[in-house]
Amino acid sequence: MDITIHTTALPHEDPEASVAFFRDVLGFEVRSDVGQGKMRWITVGPVGQPGTSILLAPPAVDPGITEEERRTITEMMAKGTYGWILLATPDLDAVFAKVSAGDTEVVQEPTEQPYGVRDCAFRDPAGNLIRIQELR
Repeated sequence: MDITIHTTALPHEDPEASVAFFRDVLGFEVRSDVGQGKMRWITVGPVGQPGTSILLAPPAVDPGITEEERRTITEMMAKGTYGWILLATPDLDAVFAKVSAGDTEVVQEPTEQPYGVRDCAFRDPAGNLIRIQELR
């Protein structure tokens, strides 16, 4: 079987803030931006990796979601427990220095984990957890 990861999704509450984070802080390119106002579906991805993307999407817009589920999603996003992604870099210290230089919420400074990974963590403007591990 030949399967690749093409796109994963993260919710956003403020499309401008999310674009600024992924483009200006993480250095991703904006590949598409569809919709208007807060109802925008924005695709971003690492430069030089056109086959891998993140879709920044408005949360809970599926018509099959109940009002109770919408409230739960909103509450989870506010606590930062709804969306997350794991990224990787060969130079964790340089990435941490760049990302933490702004007003990004640092969750964890670079740490050697007991399971053999060195990583750090931030929250994006929507509260999504962004973990970045060091490639070895």
